[in-house]
Parts: sequence; C-alpha cells; structure tokens
Amino acid sequence: MQWKLFADLAEIAGDKEVPVDAEPGDSVGDALDALLAPRPELEHRVLDDDGRLHDHINVLRNGTDVSSEDGLKTPLEPGDELALFPPVSGG
Repeated sequence: MQWKLFADLAEIAGDKEVPVDAEPGDSVGDALDALLAPRPELEHRVLDDDGRLHDHINVLRNGTDVSSEDGLKTPLEPGDELALFPPVSGG
C-alpha cells in the first residue's frame, strides 16, 4: 500500500507518495501507523496529544472520507488508494 500526501504533509514526509507495510485485511489505521511511526514530525501534525486524528485532517480511501465508513478501523482491500489531506483553504 502507499499513501498519497498533499500540501505540507508531503513536505514534512519528504514525498507526495509514500509506500507503507500494510496489506489487504489490515485497517486504514494500521496503514496510518505504518506511515507515521518512522516520521514523528508528521505524526505530530496528524495526531493530537492523545494519539487521535486531528479534526482538520482528512483520511480518504478510494476518494471517500473514512469517517463515513468505519473510520480508521475501515479494512483495506486490494487496490485501495489512501490519501491524507490537511485543511484546504481557497483564495
């Protein structure tokens, strides 16, 4: 699996696409943990002090916000595309 990261999240991680050790049957949360564990500065940007996802961070699986599914417990399936978005403001 890999994550697509946007805006400052990609800058912090050092790339727009980051492969992680997660497979079908794992959860989106497992894939997120695999992304954040080796990147503490990204973890601080994405998770609050209690380890919960910041309200303003969007986690998508196949273009759908996982909060409309089972949240971070949403199971991964073959071919899933994962994306992490910070708040977006227009101008």
